[in-house]
Amino acid sequence: MTQPPLPDGESTAGAAYAWAALGGAPEALARLSPVVRDDTLAARLPVRALARACVGACALAAAELAALRTGGPVPHARVDDGAVAAAFTSERQLLVDGRAPVTFAPLSRFWRTADGWVRTHANYPHHRERLLAGLGLTASTADADSEATVHAVAARLAALPAVEAEAAVYAAGGLAVALRTPREWAAHPQAAAVARLPLVARERLGDGAPRTLPPSAAGPLLPAAGVRVLDLTRVIAGPVATRTLALLGADVLRVDPPHRSELPDQHADTGFGKRSTALDLGGRAGLRTFRDLLAGADVVVTGYRPGALDRFGLSPDALAERRPGLVVAQLSAWGAAGPWARRRGFDSLVQVATGIAATEGSPERPGALPAQALDHGTGYLLAAAVLRALTEQRTNGAGGTRLARLALARTAAWLTGAVDGEGAPGRAPGLASGPASGLASGSASGLATGLAAGEGSAADAPAGPSDRTHAYDPADRLAHTDSPLGRLRYARSPVAFTGGPVNWACPPGPWGADAPVWR
Repeated sequence: MTQPPLPDGESTAGAAYAWAALGGAPEALARLSPVVRDDTLAARLPVRALARACVGACALAAAELAALRTGGPVPHARVDDGAVAAAFTSERQLLVDGRAPVTFAPLSRFWRTADGWVRTHANYPHHRERLLAGLGLTASTADADSEATVHAVAARLAALPAVEAEAAVYAAGGLAVALRTPREWAAHPQAAAVARLPLVARERLGDGAPRTLPPSAAGPLLPAAGVRVLDLTRVIAGPVATRTLALLGADVLRVDPPHRSELPDQHADTGFGKRSTALDLGGRAGLRTFRDLLAGADVVVTGYRPGALDRFGLSPDALAERRPGLVVAQLSAWGAAGPWARRRGFDSLVQVATGIAATEGSPERPGALPAQALDHGTGYLLAAAVLRALTEQRTNGAGGTRLARLALARTAAWLTGAVDGEGAPGRAPGLASGPASGLASGSASGLATGLAAGEGSAADAPAGPSDRTHAYDPADRLAHTDSPLGRLRYARSPVAFTGGPVNWACPPGPWGADAPVWR
């Protein structure tokens, strides 16, 4: 249910921290107001506050750019917990011709090991193959997800220590992460590397004037109208960011390798407002076409491991040299430094590594957040970083090539309070530690130091998703549309400001079917 207004500042404290990380002026926060509910995204950790903060900062960044484009005052931005909860579970709210998508394949799950638990991610065929190879198993494409294969994987993992299984699968190019408590993660060298990162790393790479944007057309305020975005992202976080930029008027062209198609339901969920093309950057023709697109681009968003795209001339420095005045936004799972920097990763795996799954679980079984909140939260922060960079480039003739870097693991550190000195969304003392929650004792700053008043406490929080009751019904936040992919039910965007768009200009079309040209 909707709560009475919280005391000034409590419900926007998380947004204030995110806004500061984005380089925003603190006085702009007066233009942001929340609608707080106590029945959304229930969890031990302050997921609701995280989600509200990320979307609120994004809405404010959109409003700020809209004001710059129109020469008027900054429109009033609004962040509604109900809309946020629906959007943070958009992949679960999606229906395609009445069919609910399967969000995790049979081999993407928790498994018992000889000494604990490991979680795997094998939604894509090449990840399934590498998982099986790392475990010394084989299966044809037809039976890779069969019950017999599931039993074989379970038996193999049950005989291995969790960390050994993690290492074996990683060595084969697959994805498996051992369950760690917050204390165990804090002792890991990757956690130390992540703790040294800012929530949003922002750099100016060099000079160069941004492309002049066309005047905004009549109708809803579209702060990103005329902005050309090359979208080299996959799965959820990056596509959520570019889906948001598309809502705000950007011409977003998603570029994928032709031999690695996106999962159809994933594409249907995150493809709103975008176009989709397939280019082989490893071939001369594909790379030449991409460079032609780059010459007219304003923004490049990437969601691959740090360094994975460098061989195509897509490192930040190479992009700055080839296209001065560009905005480059990079997303990774584990951050750009540390021993895991070049590892693949997904939200579910970052939750397992960083102690979130232990915190949200029980002594009998690991748990999970009520949404893939690291993906969605980081996605909205990534969109906000792009919007703020576009604003900064066009303020007082500043110009310059801008770089923003974000990481799921760094967002996780904010959620769990693993980094001291961060802004909290409320006033409550730190989350309680104990054997049931798996929380490490000691400082729990940042979001975890304070659930906003009325949002509950660690002592009241349920042990896992199955124990959560009175869940919010997002039906009034969903919409329906016909599309080339079928009849879609989908979650509307939570990014809202006065006079802004309320829906995407177009539904998703077939993956890879659009020409590689700007409109």
